[in-house]
Amino acid sequence: MLTYIIRRLFYAIPILLGVNLLTFTLFFVVNSPDDMAVSQLGAKYVTPEAIQSWKKKNGYDRPLFYNSDAAGSGAVTETIFFSKSLRLFAFDFGRSESGRDITTDISTRMWPSLAVAVPSFVVGIWVNICVALLVVMFHATRLDRWIVFVFVAMMSISYLFYIIGGQYLVAKTWRLVPISGFHAHGQFWKFLILPVLVGVVAGIGSGARWYRTLFLEEANQDYVRTARAKGASEIRILFRHILPNALIPILTGIVVLIPSLFMGGLLVESFFGIPGLGSYMLDAIKSQDFAIVRSMVFIGSILYIVGLILTDISYTWADPRLRLD
Repeated sequence: MLTYIIRRLFYAIPILLGVNLLTFTLFFVVNSPDDMAVSQLGAKYVTPEAIQSWKKKNGYDRPLFYNSDAAGSGAVTETIFFSKSLRLFAFDFGRSESGRDITTDISTRMWPSLAVAVPSFVVGIWVNICVALLVVMFHATRLDRWIVFVFVAMMSISYLFYIIGGQYLVAKTWRLVPISGFHAHGQFWKFLILPVLVGVVAGIGSGARWYRTLFLEEANQDYVRTARAKGASEIRILFRHILPNALIPILTGIVVLIPSLFMGGLLVESFFGIPGLGSYMLDAIKSQDFAIVRSMVFIGSILYIVGLILTDISYTWADPRLRLD
């Protein structure tokens, strides 16, 4: 197992380099530092002197990959690629275009994002699995058809509708929780109830419908018919046979959600006023703060690769027949 993990970590290095190089190309080749300066300064203040001053202030006045004017290793280190991209591998994110330390911002904002994302993730999976198992019990009945219709209808509704509807109904009309905001100290849980509730309800349609498909596929297997023939109850069949054998595709689907636990949700954090990484990323895109966007893309790539490794390891727990050599 340890050998497999080390091998996968080594495989991750060229993947991260490729993502880093692609991101660098998009930000500094397709969109040149002069274009970045113009977008930051605004058309009113664009002059050759202002552009050059902005580039020098932010370290964009250097060559992209090779500095022929520098001696020794400086020919490589005194370049935009080294200072703005390769340093990300040392988790040196530098400063944003506004001068703020990106590492400090990320370490501060990650906790509100996790406070919203982790409960939504855990409760959402638990609710979706329970609802899907309940629907499987009534498979091929009128209730099953109506529930599937409701699932499809919930999938068709915009996520924004759930946010606005939850704020209007739960916060404004019933006055059960605050409509938005976040306080890191005190009764901060009051500000998390509505975002978590919205996230869970909005995901039932797609999540429960997908789990229902997985469970129905397992329900048609021979081992399920054998269990029924031996007199096993439907509850035992669902939880002792169908659910454990459907864990492999469930774990595969969960991995795509792991980066969102750290990165946060753009809409949720923006509408509920949560100072997390999702709103941080959205504000950076609006202000065209390319340093923050590059850092967040790099972090997202690392989280996704870590999620893939954890998923492969969890396969051995879900199915002991799978061995990682």
